[in-house]
Amino acid sequence: MSDKLESNGMELLREIANVSGKGGLFRILKPSRAGVIVESLDAKREKTLIGPTARVSVLKDVSIFTDGAEESVPLADVFLKIREIHGETVTLDVKASSDKDLVEFLNQVLPEFDRSKVYISDIKKIISWYNILSTYASELFVAAAEEVTEEAPVEEEAPKAKKAKA
Repeated sequence: MSDKLESNGMELLREIANVSGKGGLFRILKPSRAGVIVESLDAKREKTLIGPTARVSVLKDVSIFTDGAEESVPLADVFLKIREIHGETVTLDVKASSDKDLVEFLNQVLPEFDRSKVYISDIKKIISWYNILSTYASELFVAAAEEVTEEAPVEEEAPKAKKAKA
């Protein structure tokens, strides 16, 4: 499953990053001598220079630990599953929801997630990041949907067997 999704529009996640200590997500614009220039994924679209010592996590490299056959599932796959189940926006309020509701949300999306390694704070980030991407970088999901549609195998109808006359 992940190979097909890796090759699609979610590949654009390599341009999106989380910067430790800063809220929200950022689009990576270009490297500079003093660090990396990023643009905030929000209505302001502020450009900022992130220094070389900052911890920057590119979303394409983020994955969720699982108990399943695979040790982890790429965040892109999780986002596409959220889109399939919840549509464009997750209405669960990350600040007001109980831990039980947050765990149930992720259980619905990724039943095999590792409950000992995935924390409530991680689930909150997943929901927040999904909503930010859906609002300010919706092209990720459009490109992903187009790729999956194009790659869907066309099933040919098997020739019908003729009944032998006895």
